[in-house]
Amino acid sequence: MSVLLQSPLPNAVHQGKVRDLYEFGDRLLIVATDRISAFDVVLPNGVPGKGAVLTQISAFWFDRTSAVVPNHFLRLADGSAEDDLPFTLPEELIGRSTIVRKAERVPVECIVRGYMAGSAWAEYQKETTVCGIPLPPGIQESEPFPEPLFTPTTKAEVGHDENLSQEEFIKLVGTEVANALRIRSLALYKYGGNYARDRGIIIADTKFEFGMLDGEPILIDEVLTPDSSRFWVASDHRVGQHQEAADKQYVRDYLLASDWDREPPGPELPQEVVDETARRYRDIYKRLTGEDVKL
Repeated sequence: MSVLLQSPLPNAVHQGKVRDLYEFGDRLLIVATDRISAFDVVLPNGVPGKGAVLTQISAFWFDRTSAVVPNHFLRLADGSAEDDLPFTLPEELIGRSTIVRKAERVPVECIVRGYMAGSAWAEYQKETTVCGIPLPPGIQESEPFPEPLFTPTTKAEVGHDENLSQEEFIKLVGTEVANALRIRSLALYKYGGNYARDRGIIIADTKFEFGMLDGEPILIDEVLTPDSSRFWVASDHRVGQHQEAADKQYVRDYLLASDWDREPPGPELPQEVVDETARRYRDIYKRLTGEDVKL
């Protein structure tokens, strides 16, 4: 399977670590490439089919959660006249391209944590806090919290995101929007977490992004994907130990065990790591949707 690292369209208005954005009036075409990043560095080789998984799993969730939280999703671009694009969509972009409503991005990442893992576990061991939130002693790695934690961060264009206190969060986006983002993020996480758990998957934590449209914060970008979420196989879950990753954490774990210093340029991933990453992404898609991703 070929790897798409650059979308073959001119005049992108924005290129992120994974997605290329094209603007058409009040709509955007979002193309998810097969690029993969870790520790804020885009790695030189991509993961075949990754962009298709991200696009199609987001479309699945956007459709399923639209009654919970409004979002920007209009349709998966399929190359037909219904796309209403000023050009014919190249065949290699079908299955990895989404047409959405344009919204003004809110400059925060809305992170919801349901389990003690990752950076939360590292901080808790040192400070007995998670993102500055005091917690009782004795919580173990991979243990669920009594209630999910909402821990927003900055949305950094360059470098690392920074944790936001409740006061900083409100100052950045305003009280009304802050309350809406918190309520909507927790509602999405609880809905998605319950749905996934019924299909044998734990969503340990995830991040959401929102944009303002007609004065209302709506869900944008991606939702509950292997790039934005920490997925565990429920039958393998063991409190008190690090969990086997069913998401991008698999790549991070490989890199943490290497001699890379996490500074650019990133190292090329071995073929076996690329192949296993692609398999895990496809597996998550099938477990959640019951179907094979369309490549």
